[in-house]
Amino acid sequence: MIEYLFLLLGTVLMISGGLGVLRFPDVYTRLHASTKCDTGGAMSILIAVAIVSEAPMLIKVKFLILAFLIAMINPMVAHAIARGAHKSGIKPKGVIDVYARDGF
Repeated sequence: MIEYLFLLLGTVLMISGGLGVLRFPDVYTRLHASTKCDTGGAMSILIAVAIVSEAPMLIKVKFLILAFLIAMINPMVAHAIARGAHKSGIKPKGVIDVYARDGF
């Protein structure tokens, strides 16, 4: 039963992240939506697959390790993309860029 809740949560997060990527105005907010989609959605689905899978325990552990790696690596990659976008001069829409004066 719990695996269905994880699958539902992952599906909802993936759909809302996809809608956010389509609807948000600039690269930073789209990046936020896609990061939440990847991290939360993929992790929830991988945990559900690890629970429901009738595979050997080693395969289940690999699913859980993959979910852990997604949780650790995805925020760092999103930060690197956002920093690269900021350094290349892409301005956020509708907000004051407080980092522009600091030379970041």
